[in-house]
Amino acid sequence: MTASAPVALVTGSAGFIGSHTVDALMATGCRVLGIDNLSAGSRANLRQWDGEPRHTFLEADVTEGFESVLDDAASRLGPVDCIVHLAARTMVPLSVEDPITDIRVNLEGTVKILEYARRRRIRKVVFASSSAVYDDDAPVPVSEESRVRPSSPYGIDKLGSELFLDYYARVHGLTFTTLRFMNVYGPRQDPESDYSGVISVFLDRALSGRPITIFGDGEQTRDFVHARDVARAVVSACASGVGDHAVINIGSAEETSINRLARMILDLTESKSPIRYAPLRLGDIKRSVTTSDRARALLGFSPAVGLREGLAETLAWVRQTRQSTEVVA
Repeated sequence: MTASAPVALVTGSAGFIGSHTVDALMATGCRVLGIDNLSAGSRANLRQWDGEPRHTFLEADVTEGFESVLDDAASRLGPVDCIVHLAARTMVPLSVEDPITDIRVNLEGTVKILEYARRRRIRKVVFASSSAVYDDDAPVPVSEESRVRPSSPYGIDKLGSELFLDYYARVHGLTFTTLRFMNVYGPRQDPESDYSGVISVFLDRALSGRPITIFGDGEQTRDFVHARDVARAVVSACASGVGDHAVINIGSAEETSINRLARMILDLTESKSPIRYAPLRLGDIKRSVTTSDRARALLGFSPAVGLREGLAETLAWVRQTRQSTEVVA
């Protein structure tokens, strides 16, 4: 470690995407200061960095009381150079059921992070937004110029956060990059969590022989992108002058139906789990896939992990996790 190594503050660092981002930042030689309230994340996701002097973890909440603990840690690790803001309440159905909490965590939490960045004169904020900001009826593939009209409180809060980023840039001179993630999957996505994605849930059900539930007719589509690819995009966006003041979609640019995904998972797991259908959930969009032109041009980003390869890797992690749990039990 050198004194000149940049310090990245990662909010939500113990979470699924956050921990992969910490891995990627640490691999570049950065010093990483991570915070997470552990409502969805787990310290186990960061166990590989225990004892590493370049990594500091703090249990803290971006909605309240985090400033003093961050300042104290930064006085030891070094001034924060860039903030990667990943902390969020990410489930669309939960945002529909409880929009007030969604606003407090996702919008108010973001504004508090931006205020922290402004007051400490932090060089840059990289913000994790979502494809949920787009109009459900927008032609696909969506580009960054596609119409935004969120169909859920979660999407509204993400779009509102983007507007606050623009405001802080225009009024206070803050530099930012907004990354609109498509459907992120991979190891460390807990299938039992309220925040789990469809892939981790389907894999868990298939391995246990339980029914796989598909909401709607299954012909709705998603753009699945591996967490390791997402982390690479985040690291690229942290660099000075890379993607400054831009909104950039991060996905695989491949459209996959939920029915096809379920069939792939049943094939990989050799499972006999039945597929059952349930009513479509409020707030779920019909089709989602992105173009990748801007990500390539501004970040030099293109996905490296194909869906079948990524599913096999995630399956291996789920199996390992289940075996570890059984041994402990």
